[in-house]
Amino acid sequence: MLLDGKSTSLAIQSELAEAVAQRVAEGKKRPHLAAILVGNHPASRAYVGHKVKACDRIGFESTLVELSESVTEAALLDSVRQLNEDDSVDGFIVQLPLPGHIDEQRIIEAIAPEKDVDGFHPVNVGRMTLGLPCFLPATPAGILELLKRSGIGTTGKHVVVVGRSAIVGTPISVLLSRSGEPGNATVTLCHSRTVDLASITRQADILIAAIGKAHFIGEEHVKDGAVVVDVGINHIPDATKKSGRRMVGDVDFEAVAPKCSAITPVPGGVGPMTIAALLQNTMRAAARG
Repeated sequence: MLLDGKSTSLAIQSELAEAVAQRVAEGKKRPHLAAILVGNHPASRAYVGHKVKACDRIGFESTLVELSESVTEAALLDSVRQLNEDDSVDGFIVQLPLPGHIDEQRIIEAIAPEKDVDGFHPVNVGRMTLGLPCFLPATPAGILELLKRSGIGTTGKHVVVVGRSAIVGTPISVLLSRSGEPGNATVTLCHSRTVDLASITRQADILIAAIGKAHFIGEEHVKDGAVVVDVGINHIPDATKKSGRRMVGDVDFEAVAPKCSAITPVPGGVGPMTIAALLQNTMRAAARG
């Protein structure tokens, strides 16, 4: 089975569009999502563009704040402050990665937790860890939603996560191990220092690859019947493409797919679900306002 994140994301967006229409009919304001984009990184610009289009599709207001690659940290912090103080904005994101001269963590911590719809602020991360209401990080939340809507249960399953980033690997390991469904899984978190990785990943009922290396997970890493979720976004040379490259995941799809009971494609898997989760977080932020 192909875990179609694109169609699932569009279904969620359709539900959100109905909710927006209902809000407006009741005389309430449209949810408003803002984004700060620093520099002209092609992938970042594409991601933000997808988010803006999704806002238009479902009836959200959206604002894009574009800053130059050479913007000072102080100026970026000032833009964050302005969005924190703007009552018309329900939630906002600062698109990562940021230029090397800017302290990303300092920027993340400057975002008001109640507007942190990316779920990266330490307050939201702490509340997530404790199982308290919060904004979940968008990619892990999107993965949970995709598993749920695809009818893939996690209770009692062995989930192996490859990659320990604060954005995906670590939070998804927390979320899948806590009480509830999706959840109630036995979770193993692997990383670059894991010894004999394949012997561990082959035990996985559900394998989540978020290592950031093209085709890192091969046939030898996956047992028959496993569910594989590929979070990777990598670009490799491809002379047949106009851009000279193509997007692939962390999983060697052609080699691994025949062994799987379900697998996400790249593109069209986790990426669209991240956008859906971001929009859901923004709707929750608007509902609290």
